[in-house]
Amino acid sequence: MSARDDILDSVRRALTDADTAAIPVPDGHRRRPGPADVVELFAERVADYRAVVERCGPGDVVDRIVAALGGAERVLVPAGLPWSLPVETPDTGFTASELDRFAAVVTGATLGIAETGTIVLTHGPGEGRRALTLVPDLHVCVVGSGDVVPDVPAAMRLLDPLVPQTWISGPSATSDIELSRVEGVHGPRTLHVIVVD
Repeated sequence: MSARDDILDSVRRALTDADTAAIPVPDGHRRRPGPADVVELFAERVADYRAVVERCGPGDVVDRIVAALGGAERVLVPAGLPWSLPVETPDTGFTASELDRFAAVVTGATLGIAETGTIVLTHGPGEGRRALTLVPDLHVCVVGSGDVVPDVPAAMRLLDPLVPQTWISGPSATSDIELSRVEGVHGPRTLHVIVVD
């Protein structure tokens, strides 16, 4: 018998003899109190990733999006985006090569996660398909303050595991090459998040 087999046999014997009903596992045993202001923490964590983040009221969203676009002429928007922009092209299923000709994309988000500064897209109306957020160099993402949750477990309770999701934590970056940070390798070089209070 090998050492591996000996260890696995010991584990099997221990599990066979164990009375699992006698071991209570409390619900929420790893929970800790959430932050006092989840939206403020979310904004801080998004900024920690070198993303641009700002807050505004509902009446200022279009102006903030236009300012974030910085004069970009080719702006892609998914179907169902609730804001009408002066310069926009609706997605009609562009190929990756065609998407590469767009300077920016504007989307909404399903959730923001305060603890990690992560944005979650489930690709429904206003969020579009995943490729839209990966190819253009600038991603402007609008997140409602009411859609910000304290942590990943809270997000997981709200998300449908059968629906495709994209989790974004800052602009695309890697430090794989000689430990130098390079941005825009696997997605947008710039992420601009607008939190609507």
